[in-house]
Amino acid sequence: MKTVVALQQAHDHDVYGSKAVGLGDAARGGLPLPPGFALSGELVEAVASGEADAVREVVEAIGALEGPLAVRSSAVDEDGADASFAGQHLTLLGVSSIDEVSHAVKEIWWSANSDSAITYRQRVGLFARPSVGVVVQALLDPEVAGVMFTRNPVNGADERVIEASWGLGEVVVAGTVIPDLFRLSRAGEVLEATAGVKKVAIRSLAGGGTVQEQVAAERVEQRCLDDEQLAELSRLAERCEEVYGPARDIEWAIADGRLYLLQCRAVTRAGADTPPPRHSPPPLEELGQVPMFAQLAGDELVEVSGLFKERSFAAGATVTKEGSGGAAFYLIQSGRARVSVRGEIRGELGPGDFFGEIALIDGGERSATVTATTELVCHGLTYWDFRPLVQRNGAIAWGLLQSLAKMLREEHRRNVTS
Repeated sequence: MKTVVALQQAHDHDVYGSKAVGLGDAARGGLPLPPGFALSGELVEAVASGEADAVREVVEAIGALEGPLAVRSSAVDEDGADASFAGQHLTLLGVSSIDEVSHAVKEIWWSANSDSAITYRQRVGLFARPSVGVVVQALLDPEVAGVMFTRNPVNGADERVIEASWGLGEVVVAGTVIPDLFRLSRAGEVLEATAGVKKVAIRSLAGGGTVQEQVAAERVEQRCLDDEQLAELSRLAERCEEVYGPARDIEWAIADGRLYLLQCRAVTRAGADTPPPRHSPPPLEELGQVPMFAQLAGDELVEVSGLFKERSFAAGATVTKEGSGGAAFYLIQSGRARVSVRGEIRGELGPGDFFGEIALIDGGERSATVTATTELVCHGLTYWDFRPLVQRNGAIAWGLLQSLAKMLREEHRRNVTS
């Protein structure tokens, strides 16, 4: 069941993820939302694999959206009271065309399987295959945006806490500015109004993308919300609690004089047109050179090869980080990377080289940091895809054991003779 639906039709957490269903609840409750669609986890997986029918389904469904788009993750276990995944899963703003959406969806799928997300999952006890839905919405170009808590997240006081800044709210979420701070009583009375220092703002570009610009000097420490807007936010907080329940973390924006709800989740408890992603399996001769796969027969290599998904890294990007959790193996298709351990450079990698194979077995910590020194394109295989194949295919499991035994023998021989 590969599917994409309008937000008001997103009901099932296990299909569309928490964020999409939360926005669906908002739409059904009459809250003001930018128009958008929810993509199921199954559809996102298919797009990430480069299935042409899945890409076509997404492009056709969201074709009615105008202007630049916001593409956000909506994992099944995202944005709960115990684990918010804030900063772990990707949000892409200013996606400029329908065709670029498929590329954005692929990048979001990989963000949920990145080392940082895997490390977070291990820490909060959610080390399982992530199911990643996606939300696609029209991107606003707000005058003001920010976050609002319907209960004070620091001391638990029964009051609204609002942080606001000029432009898109990402400057507030990312801590780029010191936002204005407001505290309101549950009845809407202003308890505190402190102007921040808002030197930069992020704006949407009409042709797609975003730009960071300097805020005019006279507005840097000027309040960006008046009393009427605060009253409207207070009413939004009340409506969100009616729809979702108490203690909510709300992202909002004011565009063309109208207040919009962008996201509502539980307050986390303390503690040029880009082509569609291609399914580009690694060449079998290269895959056969990986010691772990060296004992597999031709048809078994074909089956393993079909599980790979393409992933790109910009020059300078950290691909894996020493000591972090990991659940993906990479075979380099093009570009170069540097390997370092405890800050010491240990080698260079290029096309045909590979790294991270032990993560396919135990999902343990990375033993080295790998950094892209040029634009890097890899064939990636995750633990979640590989393990079921091994469990249901005895021949592959046996070939894998033989390969690991050979690797252990060679390592033992090197240690004895050194």
